[in-house]
Amino acid sequence: MPDEAGDRRGRIEAKLRERLCATHVEVIDESHLHAGHAGAASGGGHFRARIVAARFEGLSPLAAQRLVYEILSEEMQRDIHALSMQTFTPAQWEARTRSGQDA
Repeated sequence: MPDEAGDRRGRIEAKLRERLCATHVEVIDESHLHAGHAGAASGGGHFRARIVAARFEGLSPLAAQRLVYEILSEEMQRDIHALSMQTFTPAQWEARTRSGQDA
């Protein structure tokens, strides 16, 4: 039987990569941490995402997150119950990795 959670995570990553032309996308399924949570009963998962894309250049952090939510609007209706995210431009990501904040 295919891993449904892994499939969802993979589809979310692929869509973000494609729609944002992202250079780095990392989606972690944290649904197991929320077992028994009322929102988890609907079947939607809890995910954490880290996304690096030039498309975020010139956008405020809030505007970048709104863009991600817009791209994932269909998934937010059925596959995603909760999504926390960090969005970075390539320059911001390079500065973080250079400083050792993200290894």
